[in-house]
Amino acid sequence: MIQNLLKTVVTIVVTTVCLQARAQLVVNITSGIDDPTPIAVSPFSWSGSGVLPEDVSGIISADLRRSGLFAPVPKADMLSFPKAPKDVVFRDWRILGTEYIVTGRIEPQASGYLLTFDLMNVFGQHKMFTRQVRGGQAQLRDIAHRAADEIFEAVTGIRGAFSTEMVYVREETRGGKPSYVLMRADIDGARARPIRRFEAPVMSPMWAPNGQELAYVSFETGRPAIFRENLRTRERQQLTNFKGLNSSPTWSPDGTKLAMVLSKDGNPEIYVLDLTSDQLTRMTRHFSIDTEPNWMPDGKSLVFTSDRGGKPQIYQLTLATGQVDRLTFDGDYNARPRISPDGKTLVMVHRNRGTFTIATMDIDSGRMRVLTETTLDESPSIAPNGAMLMYATKLGDKGILAAVSLDAGVKYNLPSQRGDVREPAWSPYVD
Repeated sequence: MIQNLLKTVVTIVVTTVCLQARAQLVVNITSGIDDPTPIAVSPFSWSGSGVLPEDVSGIISADLRRSGLFAPVPKADMLSFPKAPKDVVFRDWRILGTEYIVTGRIEPQASGYLLTFDLMNVFGQHKMFTRQVRGGQAQLRDIAHRAADEIFEAVTGIRGAFSTEMVYVREETRGGKPSYVLMRADIDGARARPIRRFEAPVMSPMWAPNGQELAYVSFETGRPAIFRENLRTRERQQLTNFKGLNSSPTWSPDGTKLAMVLSKDGNPEIYVLDLTSDQLTRMTRHFSIDTEPNWMPDGKSLVFTSDRGGKPQIYQLTLATGQVDRLTFDGDYNARPRISPDGKTLVMVHRNRGTFTIATMDIDSGRMRVLTETTLDESPSIAPNGAMLMYATKLGDKGILAAVSLDAGVKYNLPSQRGDVREPAWSPYVD
C-alpha cells in the first residue's frame, strides 16, 4: 500500500516537472557585442542542510550572459572557487583576463534565504560593494535576478531588468482543437505558468504600470472585447462590449486610463477610457483607420498607426489640443508604435520591399535604424530600462519570441517547447 502510494506521488511529481519543463521558453543567444566584459561568478557557498533547489550563481551568470554585455567565465575554467573577498587571489583572475569577480554566501532564514554577495574589480584589486538580498522559500530565482540587477547596474550604469517578467500568448492544440493560453514567466523564460486558458483567441496583453494588472482582448464572447484582470486576486472585469472592433488597450503612465480602438461609430478610432469615472472620450475623427495607440511617457500625447496618408504610418496626437503630427516617413509601412521609457526613441514594425522587421527611430532627428533581419517580426515590447526589446517572429514555421538590444548588438531567441508563442509584453519595474 505504502509502496503504491509512493509510486503514485513520484509519478505525479515527475509528470508535473516534465510539464513545467515543456512550458518553459528556452534562451538561445544568437549574437552579442564584440567585446563583452569578462566576469566570474564563483559558485556560492550554502550553510544550510541538503542541496539548494536552484543554482543561484548559475542564474546570475546566465542573466549577465543573456544581456550580451558580459562574458561569464565557465566554472570549468575557474582556478579556484572563492566564497568571500578574503579568498580572492587577484593574480589568478588576471591570468584569465577577468575584469570582475562575484563571491557569495547563502544562509537559511526562518522563512527563506539570505544571499550576501560581493562585487570586486580584479585589475583595481578592490571590492566595489557587499550587498544582501532576502527572499522566501520559493524565491531563490528572484534572489538571483535581483543580485544580477545590482551587478549589472554597478558595472554598466544601466538599471538591470532581470527581475522583471513577461506575459505572452501561447497557441496549442487540445483535443484536436486550438487552445489559447495567456502565459506569465520570468524574463528569461523560466517559471512559465498559465494565467488563463481560452477556447477563443486572446491578444494584445498589456501590463498596468503597477505590474499587478493586465488589459487584453478576448474573443470569448463571440466578438472582440477588452478585459482587465488583477493578477494577484484573479478578479476580472469586461470593459467593452461594443459592436465591431474593441482592440489595442494600453494603460496611461499613471494607470488611471486606457487608450483603445473602437469602431462603434462606424470607423476605427482612438478612444480613452477613464477607469475611475468610466467616461469614454473619442480622441480621433478621421475617415481613415486609426489604431494601435500607445502613450508617451509624460501622458500628454499618444502615438498611433493610421493610413490617413495612404499607407500605414505613425502619428502623434496631443491630447490637450487634438493636434496630429506625422512621425514616420521612411518605408511603405510603419506600425505598432512603442516608446522608450525616456521618450526619445520610437520602436515600430517596419516594412521595406515586402520585409517586416523591427526598427527604431530617433524622434528628434527622424533617423531610423533596422534592428532585426528576419522577415515576419511583430509585436515589439520594450524593457523598462530601455536597453532591450522583445518581439514575436518565426523560426521555420513556428512562432517564437526573440529579443534585441536597441543598438542591435545583442540578440537572442526564446523558442517554446510547446506550441506557438506570440504577443509578448515586458513588465514594468515593481519597486
